[in-house]
Amino acid sequence: MSEHAEQEQIVPPDVSHLVTEDDAPVDSIFQEKQMRLLVEPLYSSWRPLDAHGAPRPFVAAADVGIFASVHERAIVPDVLLALDVEVPDEFWRKDRRSYYLWEFGKPPEVVVEIVSNREGDELEGKRASYSKLRIAHYVVFDHLRLLGSMPLRIFELRGDLLVPAAEPIFPRLGLALTSWTGRFEGKQADWLRWCCADGTLIPTGEERAEQERERAEQERERAEQERERAEQERERAERLASKLRELGIDPE
Repeated sequence: MSEHAEQEQIVPPDVSHLVTEDDAPVDSIFQEKQMRLLVEPLYSSWRPLDAHGAPRPFVAAADVGIFASVHERAIVPDVLLALDVEVPDEFWRKDRRSYYLWEFGKPPEVVVEIVSNREGDELEGKRASYSKLRIAHYVVFDHLRLLGSMPLRIFELRGDLLVPAAEPIFPRLGLALTSWTGRFEGKQADWLRWCCADGTLIPTGEERAEQERERAEQERERAEQERERAEQERERAERLASKLRELGIDPE
């Protein structure tokens, strides 16, 4: 490689001083489970496609810091979703373990905050920070209604600001969010779930396995019914043939 080419090589920023993990615990068991419910089904069951039908890579993560530059502290959403990017190899390295905007080349499409107290400043401070990061969709899930009567608030980027949106639907992603009452990991609660635009839930891995088990059981039952019908037809044919022989008629 020539000396000129070496000089033109891009030197990655020094991230050694950045705090990528501070070992702060999650707020509650519910919050930890809710974050997992918003991440795991996407990897288990979601297959986004581009206009040509090709798979679109994505990153979904919980409690991962987003860094806009090496001069700013991370902002850490409870959940983020970014399309058309991939987790790099050797993602345990410090220069690859967070969502560095200069490495991924774009901000996430969606960030979600799960409200657990009145101190998170989700509606003002964090909203302003996500506006600055150019996050297209910001979701505040206030299941305890600590910030008001609305359990779910959706904001979308218009110009330089995240402003309230009418529906939790993200057409460019082919996704929406919905409230769901049911059991997740053995616990009954009111949860926030990803769904398709038509309202069909994006199933968890456990739900997919149960659906496959039910389909296999239905196929087994159908096969058993077909076997029983075939056996009944055989027995009926044998009875008819026996009667014909009694009448002196060759059934063949």
